[in-house]
Amino acid sequence: ELQQKVEETEMLKMELQMVETERVRLSLVEEKLMDVLQLLQKLRDLNISKRALGKILLSTLESCHDPQPGQAQLSEVLDTLQQELAACELLHKQPMEQAQSPQSLSNPLVISC
Repeated sequence: ELQQKVEETEMLKMELQMVETERVRLSLVEEKLMDVLQLLQKLRDLNISKRALGKILLSTLESCHDPQPGQAQLSEVLDTLQQELAACELLHKQPMEQAQSPQSLSNPLVISC
Protein backbone atom coordinates (compact mmCIF):
# COMPACT_ATOMS: atom_id res chain seq x y z
CA GLU A 1 0.00 0.00 0.00
CA LEU A 2 2.86 2.37 0.81
CA GLN A 3 4.50 1.50 -2.51
CA GLN A 4 1.26 2.31 -4.32
CA LYS A 5 1.09 5.74 -2.62
CA VAL A 6 4.68 6.45 -3.63
CA GLU A 7 3.89 5.55 -7.24
CA GLU A 8 0.78 7.74 -7.22
CA THR A 9 2.81 10.60 -5.79
CA GLU A 10 5.42 10.20 -8.53
CA MET A 11 2.69 10.13 -11.19
CA LEU A 12 1.15 13.29 -9.76
CA LYS A 13 4.55 15.00 -9.73
CA MET A 14 5.08 14.10 -13.40
CA GLU A 15 1.61 15.37 -14.31
CA LEU A 16 2.26 18.60 -12.42
CA GLN A 17 5.55 19.05 -14.27
CA MET A 18 3.78 18.48 -17.62
CA VAL A 19 1.09 21.00 -16.70
CA GLU A 20 3.72 23.54 -15.69
CA THR A 21 5.63 22.99 -18.94
CA GLU A 22 2.44 23.53 -20.93
CA ARG A 23 1.64 26.66 -18.91
CA VAL A 24 5.05 28.13 -19.74
CA ARG A 25 4.63 27.24 -23.43
CA LEU A 26 1.22 28.88 -23.54
CA SER A 27 2.59 31.94 -21.79
CA LEU A 28 5.28 32.28 -24.46
CA VAL A 29 2.71 31.86 -27.23
CA GLU A 30 0.52 34.50 -25.59
CA GLU A 31 3.43 36.96 -25.45
CA LYS A 32 4.27 36.37 -29.12
CA LEU A 33 0.62 36.74 -30.08
CA MET A 34 0.41 40.04 -28.20
CA ASP A 35 3.49 41.26 -30.08
CA VAL A 36 1.88 40.32 -33.39
CA LEU A 37 -1.39 42.02 -32.46
CA GLN A 38 0.43 45.20 -31.42
CA LEU A 39 2.31 45.26 -34.73
CA LEU A 40 -0.95 44.75 -36.62
CA GLN A 41 -2.50 47.63 -34.68
CA LYS A 42 0.44 49.90 -35.55
CA LEU A 43 0.16 48.95 -39.22
CA ARG A 44 -3.57 49.61 -39.17
CA ASP A 45 -2.91 53.03 -37.65
CA LEU A 46 -0.47 53.66 -40.51
CA ASN A 47 -3.20 52.70 -43.01
CA ILE A 48 -1.41 49.73 -44.51
CA SER A 49 -3.37 48.33 -47.43
CA LYS A 50 -5.19 45.03 -47.14
CA ARG A 51 -3.22 43.83 -50.15
CA ALA A 52 0.13 44.57 -48.46
CA LEU A 53 -1.02 42.90 -45.26
CA GLY A 54 -2.24 39.90 -47.26
CA LYS A 55 1.14 39.61 -48.96
CA ILE A 56 2.88 39.59 -45.58
CA LEU A 57 0.56 36.86 -44.33
CA LEU A 58 0.91 34.73 -47.48
CA SER A 59 4.69 35.15 -47.42
CA THR A 60 4.72 33.98 -43.82
CA LEU A 61 2.56 30.94 -44.55
CA GLU A 62 4.63 29.99 -47.60
CA SER A 63 7.91 30.25 -45.72
CA CYS A 64 6.55 27.99 -42.97
CA HIS A 65 4.97 25.37 -45.22
CA ASP A 66 5.26 21.98 -43.54
CA PRO A 67 3.26 18.90 -44.55
CA GLN A 68 2.94 17.80 -40.91
CA PRO A 69 1.33 20.62 -38.93
CA GLY A 70 1.73 20.63 -35.19
CA GLN A 71 2.55 22.82 -32.21
CA ALA A 72 6.11 23.42 -33.42
CA GLN A 73 4.88 24.62 -36.80
CA LEU A 74 2.26 26.90 -35.25
CA SER A 75 4.94 28.48 -33.09
CA GLU A 76 7.17 28.87 -36.14
CA VAL A 77 4.37 30.57 -38.08
CA LEU A 78 3.72 32.97 -35.21
CA ASP A 79 7.44 33.77 -34.88
CA THR A 80 7.80 34.30 -38.63
CA LEU A 81 4.69 36.49 -38.80
CA GLN A 82 6.02 38.64 -35.96
CA GLN A 83 9.35 39.03 -37.78
CA GLU A 84 7.66 39.83 -41.11
CA LEU A 85 5.43 42.44 -39.52
CA ALA A 86 8.30 43.98 -37.58
CA ALA A 87 10.32 44.25 -40.79
CA CYS A 88 7.50 46.08 -42.59
CA GLU A 89 8.88 49.30 -44.09
CA LEU A 90 5.94 51.40 -42.93
CA LEU A 91 6.90 50.85 -39.29
CA HIS A 92 10.39 52.23 -39.93
CA LYS A 93 9.52 55.28 -42.05
CA GLN A 94 9.42 58.65 -40.39
CA PRO A 95 6.44 60.91 -41.06
CA MET A 96 7.12 63.48 -43.80
CA GLU A 97 7.07 66.37 -41.34
CA GLN A 98 9.80 64.81 -39.20
CA ALA A 99 11.90 63.67 -42.14
CA GLN A 100 12.16 67.13 -43.70
CA SER A 101 14.57 69.67 -42.36
CA PRO A 102 13.25 73.06 -41.19
CA GLN A 103 15.16 74.74 -44.04
CA SER A 104 13.35 72.79 -46.74
CA LEU A 105 9.99 73.58 -45.15
CA SER A 106 10.69 77.31 -45.21
CA ASN A 107 11.67 77.34 -48.90
CA PRO A 108 8.56 78.27 -50.93
CA LEU A 109 9.99 76.64 -54.07
CA VAL A 110 10.07 73.17 -52.52
CA ILE A 111 7.04 71.07 -53.29
CA SER A 112 6.45 68.16 -50.99
CA CYS A 113 4.39 65.21 -52.08
